[in-house]
Amino acid sequence: MMRESLEPKWIDSFETSFRLSGIAAGDLIGVLAESTSRLVLVELAEHALHRIGARPVRVTVPTPPLRHNVPVRSTGATYAYDDYPEIMRALGDCSIIVDCTVEGLLHSRARQSLLAAGGRVLMISNEHPEVLERCMPNPDVHTAALQALATLDAGSTMRVTSAAGTDLSVDITGAPSRGGGGILGPDDKIAYWPAGLALCFPLTDTVNGTVVLDVGDVNLTFKRYFESQVTLTIRNDRVTDIAGDGLDAQLMRSYYEAWDDPNAYAISHVGWGVNPGARWDALTMYDKADVNCTELRAIAGSFLISTGANEFADRFTDCHFDLPMRNCDVFVDDRQVVAHGRLTT
Repeated sequence: MMRESLEPKWIDSFETSFRLSGIAAGDLIGVLAESTSRLVLVELAEHALHRIGARPVRVTVPTPPLRHNVPVRSTGATYAYDDYPEIMRALGDCSIIVDCTVEGLLHSRARQSLLAAGGRVLMISNEHPEVLERCMPNPDVHTAALQALATLDAGSTMRVTSAAGTDLSVDITGAPSRGGGGILGPDDKIAYWPAGLALCFPLTDTVNGTVVLDVGDVNLTFKRYFESQVTLTIRNDRVTDIAGDGLDAQLMRSYYEAWDDPNAYAISHVGWGVNPGARWDALTMYDKADVNCTELRAIAGSFLISTGANEFADRFTDCHFDLPMRNCDVFVDDRQVVAHGRLTT
């Protein structure tokens, strides 16, 4: 496991990130944590905020008991604050909330209370600080992500194909879109670091087709590369079949089945990465405890399909898969945005 400490260069990274999101001297900033948060991230955030001259206040609650006997990873849906709506409402007066919870507020129920109170969230993924240093928020990447979001917002259909056999169709009409390059703009409610992707949350009964997870694609929930093909059949948003003879398919079937939850099989979000600084091979360099794998969601030209919670389709579950895929062709209406795993613009 890599050593974690308050390195000056990492404080620099946090300071730069915060300034890009508009944090300035005098701002009241909530730093949200839980008892099992990665402490170095909380302390780096506070040191950087003090450098800026902001007024940080740390809020830490106990990490709650496990709700399931199934390991939970990479959901972006902490439930540490579900029983603290009063805290969420109070934090609405902060200029920005820096989210250092383990799983994050991105898909959590508590986020709704916070946003309703006027809160704005910069979520720091549970990564080793070196990953955050390598994947700094970048204005150019942020611009590329916003342009991709505009394409999604204007589109009606997403089509994804691959030589491996993927053939997926998504009706994206009215599907809320989210993304960016890790910079919280003045009108934004939530951003996250590392970042650099554009995605949308399909509405009910809008996703159909076949997804072939090929060798070298990534299962971020398991923090491993696929070493054998897995074929997902998707009908009206839900994975109805998981085909494959290798260990990868066996593990996915076992994990899904353990939840005994129909929402676990449903589509959460789809989109593509735009960050040229995110590396596909990075996962080979770290122990599993070091990383949360957010970087691999943002690989430029990758297609990301995820299952699990989708608040816009009124589906909630603690089971979540993020599955970045390489070598895909992605079309929005008649426009090709990804060709064989490479961005077209």
